[in-house]
Amino acid sequence: MHSRVPTNRKMKLNKFYPSAQTGKIACTSLLLSVLLFGSCKKEEQDPNEALQDGKSTVITDLAGDTQAAMGGATPGKEQRAFYTFLFRFKDQKQIWIRNAADSVQWLKTSDWDMAFTGPYNSEVYVNDKDYAYNPGYEGTAQSSVVMLEQAYDLVNEAPSDQQFNNSEITKIGWASSAASAGWFFYNLNTHIMQAIPNRTYAIRLPDGKYAKLQLINAYKGNPPSVTDLNWPAPYYTFKYYVQQDGSKNLKTK
Repeated sequence: MHSRVPTNRKMKLNKFYPSAQTGKIACTSLLLSVLLFGSCKKEEQDPNEALQDGKSTVITDLAGDTQAAMGGATPGKEQRAFYTFLFRFKDQKQIWIRNAADSVQWLKTSDWDMAFTGPYNSEVYVNDKDYAYNPGYEGTAQSSVVMLEQAYDLVNEAPSDQQFNNSEITKIGWASSAASAGWFFYNLNTHIMQAIPNRTYAIRLPDGKYAKLQLINAYKGNPPSVTDLNWPAPYYTFKYYVQQDGSKNLKTK
């Protein structure tokens, strides 16, 4: 036979009023609340916090050309080629190339380190005067890049100068296969880009210094995965480290 709990007592139990009979319920509820609150806080953590290591420069949500579109049916955007933008490591300066005057002013100089070009600014070049299709062709800068199949934090030393001299990487973009030097895979069905994990780029800069680079995301907020074709893009998240003493030491952790 089951005894009935009066209505007013039920209300007290639900509100966890202190009493001898409700002590266990109150403790259980408090523990549950702490666990749930902790879980919510964990879920709301900034996904970029884990990128910080105290040495590297972390760039988050750097807006590319968000007004351009590949097709003509994109609301609020225009169908045209994406404007190139340049990026400078030393002061994180973003430089836009929108017309011939901008090209003349910037492209053949050593005042930039990377150029984000092509669809959704996803094709990345280091500043190099020797490659005909490089934005800095016939300029004053000479850079070289080597791809390392290694997590960024585990890259402690730049490759040998011979590896840089022999590198055939001219552009870092869409990886059409696992053997490609690109930084992302592109799904032809969903039209969504996905960065390739454990892929780091070592760079020999024009001044002889060495750096490492990880291109992390092209979508706003650096989401771990994207399923929505209309997710805001391009908004770049990447991190890099330049060794200022001229050595090949790239240890950041």
